[in-house]
Parts: sequence; C-alpha cells; structure tokens
Amino acid sequence: MKLIHRRALLLSAPLLASACSVLPDRPYQEITRYALEPRRQGEGWRGKGRRLLLVRTLRAPPALDVRGLRSIRPDGTEEVDFYAEWIAPPAEATEQALRRWLMDARLFTAVLAPGSRANADLVLEGELTRLIANRAKGQAEAELNFVLISEREASPRVLGQMISTGSAALPSGALRPDQAAAAMNAALGNAFASLEQALSRYA
Repeated sequence: MKLIHRRALLLSAPLLASACSVLPDRPYQEITRYALEPRRQGEGWRGKGRRLLLVRTLRAPPALDVRGLRSIRPDGTEEVDFYAEWIAPPAEATEQALRRWLMDARLFTAVLAPGSRANADLVLEGELTRLIANRAKGQAEAELNFVLISEREASPRVLGQMISTGSAALPSGALRPDQAAAAMNAALGNAFASLEQALSRYA
C-alpha cells in the first residue's frame, strides 16, 4: 500500500506542474487617474448677483458611482476601463467642479455648500445622469438634471426644472484614455455653461 501511494504521488507531480504552467503571466498594469474639473473659458456674467445659492450634494445612478472611465463601443456595448479612472467618484467631482464653476460665473453673491450657516435664497438640487465617451457617435456626452427651489417664501417653492446637456467631439481612430477624459471634461463644461445660462434669469 505504501508503494502504491508513493507511486501515485510521483505520477501526479507532473500533472500538477503542467496545471500550474497554464496560468497566464500578466504584467502589472498601473492605474492612471484623471481629474474631472472642467474650467470655463473667458469671463463670467458681468452683472452683480444679490442672492445666495446653495448647491446640494449631487446624486448619481449606480453606474456613475464607478470611477473607471466609461465608454460606448462602436457596436453599442458599454465598457468600463478599470485601469483608467477619475480621481474621485464622478458625482462627487462634478459637484465640486460645478460649485467652482458657478462661483467663477459671479451670478450670485455666494455659492454655498451643504452645512453652511448662511441662509440661502435659492437651492439647487441635481443628479448627474450621464458622463460617457460615446465612440458609436464620435462624441463625449454629459447630462445633469436639476430642480431650482426658492427659499425666500414661508415655504419652499419650486421655480423650475432644468436638464443641462453637453457634448464634445472625440478624436477619430483608437481612443486613448487621456483623450476620453479630456473630451468628457469638455462635455461636462458645456453642460455647466447651459446651466449657467438657465440660472442667469434668477440671479
């Protein structure tokens, strides 16, 4: 019995060695991170804002909680690049960028963040609903939905609902992650510009 057991072990050793050799030898691939911070071009609104605007925490669907850059392949299927990602979750980064954008726009006396002790005149609630490099259409796309609420009355009153969209062209040919990130930043900036124009009537 001992001889049989020993022989079985000897016979199984080559099989184990061959099984281990099947595993792929993949080199380590470092993750590249990109900032999501579109910057405006030119000066902001030339008026003098008299109201305080509170921008509440921006919501997002589960798909936009992922940091990996999202794209749509030419065949229409969606892809998430786990080796190229945003520095922060897209909704969080978009909220910070939006607040900075509206501050630079100078539409309002101040743009407040949640937790501020100041009494806001207007409240902006929103959701990031789309941020993707659409290779099927050759453009990056961004979309945000907002509700603007007046806090000046005894009870809050909805002033309007806004959908802000923006797009930017993608380069032709193979798309590099840095090109996708730049195009999505540009698309988000165009969506911010659309929102800025809609908000100007309430400043």
